[in-house]
Amino acid sequence: MLFKFLGWARGFVHGGQEGQGLAEYALILALIAIVAIVALLFLGSQISDKLSTVGNAL
Repeated sequence: MLFKFLGWARGFVHGGQEGQGLAEYALILALIAIVAIVALLFLGSQISDKLSTVGNAL
């Protein structure tokens, strides 16, 4: 589904060549932000535990 959306968005952007690069960078940045947020949601507690262990060792 994500690839379908990106294909549609890319086709939409390529309809007008002006601002094409900027729009593609914005899509990539949005995708990276979504992946980072999801990763932090799933791994946040584990990262916090590790940082607490390191902090207590100091």
